[in-house]
Amino acid sequence: MNILVIEDEKKVASFIRRGLEEDGYAVAVSHDGSDGLKKALDGAFSLIILDLMLPKKDGLTVVRELREAGHRVPVLMLTAKDATDDIVSGLDAGSDDYLTKPFAFAELTARVRALLRRGEQDRGAEVHFADLRLDPVTHKVWRAGREIELTSKEYGLLEYMMRNPNKVLSRSMIAEHVWDYSFDSFTNIIDVYINYLRKKIDKDQAVRLIHTVRGQGYVLKEG
Repeated sequence: MNILVIEDEKKVASFIRRGLEEDGYAVAVSHDGSDGLKKALDGAFSLIILDLMLPKKDGLTVVRELREAGHRVPVLMLTAKDATDDIVSGLDAGSDDYLTKPFAFAELTARVRALLRRGEQDRGAEVHFADLRLDPVTHKVWRAGREIELTSKEYGLLEYMMRNPNKVLSRSMIAEHVWDYSFDSFTNIIDVYINYLRKKIDKDQAVRLIHTVRGQGYVLKEG
């Protein structure tokens, strides 16, 4: 597995590189956003670890331009900011997960393994529910034949719900399966993304599919 680390703090980058190489990964490093984006576009990486605050190009710009170029490599964003709006901005730009500095290396490697595992499983037959259709290979979603544009996390959340229809999914279950970890402060992020999905999936539809079960969580069902 080849991993690209884009981090301007050289001590942090070196720390991450040494630890990942000890775990058997091949690691390339870049110290600014412009060079990092070039390496990401030119190389065949299984994962990118990307700092938010970078010289030349910030992390949000890097991941946004990477996605616009059609690259779907998993991106783990590192950030010193832990406010909901900052986290959502990173996820909306196209990152798959985030980790707040300072962090324990064991937590970083857990996120790395989860993202790599998810990438390997990110293929297979189309998933259908009601008039929804999801293609796990292209990450495209349609409702009643109309394609719906989703961000990476919106897609991940919808895929989890479509693979578990008519089942109440608690916030902790969603955090564990879509973000691969669970803690109380993260529930607000889940609520934000449920609202995003509702606006895209159920807007102007006679039949709503995403429902809240008060005190328990959310469920994908007809009616």
